[in-house]
Amino acid sequence: MSKRTTLPAVALALAATLVAGACGSAGTNSPAGQGGGDGVFPVKIEHKYGTTEITKRPQRVVTLGLSDHETALALDVKPVGVVDWFKERPFGVFPWQKEKWAGTEPTIVGERDDINMEKVASLRPDLVIAGYSGIKKEQYETLTKLNIPVVAQSAKHPDYATPWEEMARTIGKALGKDKELDAKITALKDRFAKIRADHPEWARQTALVADTVQPGVYAAFAAHDPKLAFLLDLGFQTPDRLRQAPKEQNIIEVGSEGLPDLFEVDRLIWLTEDASLEKKVKADPVYQRLKVFQDKRDMFVPYNEPPIGAAISFNTVLSMPYALEHLVPLLVNAKK
Repeated sequence: MSKRTTLPAVALALAATLVAGACGSAGTNSPAGQGGGDGVFPVKIEHKYGTTEITKRPQRVVTLGLSDHETALALDVKPVGVVDWFKERPFGVFPWQKEKWAGTEPTIVGERDDINMEKVASLRPDLVIAGYSGIKKEQYETLTKLNIPVVAQSAKHPDYATPWEEMARTIGKALGKDKELDAKITALKDRFAKIRADHPEWARQTALVADTVQPGVYAAFAAHDPKLAFLLDLGFQTPDRLRQAPKEQNIIEVGSEGLPDLFEVDRLIWLTEDASLEKKVKADPVYQRLKVFQDKRDMFVPYNEPPIGAAISFNTVLSMPYALEHLVPLLVNAKK
């Protein structure tokens, strides 16, 4: 499937679907039409490509952002379509999502920003959410020309750099569940506040979240990336270089020679796909000379099994409670 889909092809696909579904309509029994809400419609939401008006409570929702479906799930809305993230199949894989999907499998409509517009249209959505995404204007216009309301990414931030709370509130408003969402955010922020109060020493410590994809090349996540943003919410500080990184840049890569200048922090957290990464990193002679390594203040945290790394990568109102439950004890018990 080409990244560029012509409007006529999408229109034909949608028209065929509408004819096939003419005998019925999406009501409260459709996948997204669950639970009561507190929002008042119509609502207008500003975003990167303009303003979208949502005239009534959405019943069939498609999410095009990598983590948007989690916020919807937290509000008991099961999207009928989602995008994949690194082929992880976002339904039912992670424990914080599994119960919410309850055996339902949404249609995969693309991977990251490579969206199959025919698939999106065929699902007959009455709302498309693309908050944590990088969809292009032509993709947005393809859907809006089919009278599908689309809430695109924020105009206030570069793609993939909108703070989690702002994205969550936008989704809550679009779904008509803003008060319910506010309550979840308040409860979550209270948990963060209590942890910061219990560990005031973290406010005096610098932290960094890192990964590596090839030997001798190391990536530090910028402060606006969800993974480091999670640690900052816990009270940690981070090097200025990561705070001042351009918003369009989620990672800063360095070679072995760059480790002393950036990676010499109080808490160094590596996100690992498998155990071999830890061995490779620790085999680097430059890394072995870092005090954070010598003092055993580095940690290797898995993306999966258990999926702590995945939880802070999504960094949503649905995944963060899991991350708090599993990562905080590791930080507390690690060598100070």
